[in-house]
Amino acid sequence: MERHFDEELKNLKEKLLHMADTAQEMIGLSVKALTERDKKVTEQVFTLENKVNHAEIEIEEEVLRLLAIRQPAASDLRLLTAILKINNDLERVADQAVNIAEIAVDLLKEPQFKPLIDIPNMAKLVQNMVKGSIDAFVNHNPAMATGVCEHDDEIDLINDQIFRVLLTYMMENPKSITPAVDLILISRNLERIADHATNISEEVIFIEEGKNIKHHIQEEQQH
Repeated sequence: MERHFDEELKNLKEKLLHMADTAQEMIGLSVKALTERDKKVTEQVFTLENKVNHAEIEIEEEVLRLLAIRQPAASDLRLLTAILKINNDLERVADQAVNIAEIAVDLLKEPQFKPLIDIPNMAKLVQNMVKGSIDAFVNHNPAMATGVCEHDDEIDLINDQIFRVLLTYMMENPKSITPAVDLILISRNLERIADHATNISEEVIFIEEGKNIKHHIQEEQQH
C-alpha cells in the first residue's frame, strides 16, 4: 500500500513538471511574439493555455483524492498541500503569459516605437526563476529554492527601470503613450510571474524543512 502511494506521488510530481514546462514555454512564446512581431506565435500561447488548465484540474482532483483516501501523515500531508499551492501558482504563471500574448496582439497593430531589450532579458530571468523553483522541488533542494527567492528583488528593480524609461518616452512623445502603457503592463505581468516562482520556492522550503518563510527570506538568511 505504501509503495503504491509513493508511485501516486511520483506520478503527481511528473504531471506538475510537465505543467511547469508548458508554462515556461508559454512565457517564451508570448515574448517571442512581441520581439519577432509574429501574431501566429500568440496563437500557440492560447492553445497551450488549454493544456495547462486541463493539467491544473487533473492535479487538483488527484491531490484531493489522495488526501481523502490515504489520510497521509505529516510529511506527506505537507507535500500534498504544497503541490496544491504550486499547481495554482503554475496556472497563474500561464495566465500571465496569456495576458502578455493578448497585449502583444494589440502592440503588433502599431509600428514598433522603441527597441525591445529590457523586456526580453527580464523574460529570460523570469523563465529561469520558474525553472529553478521547479528544479528545487524535483530535487528536494531548499538551497536552490532560496536562490530563486533572492532573484525576486532583481526583477522588481528591472520592472521599475522599465517603467521609468517608458515614462520618459511618454513625456517626450504623446503618441507613444498607448504602446508604452502596453509595455509597462507586460513588464508587470513578468514581475508577477517572478512572484509566483518565489511562492513555489517558498513552498519547496516548507516541504523540505517545515519552515514557513513567506515575507521573511532576509531574516532566514541572517540566522
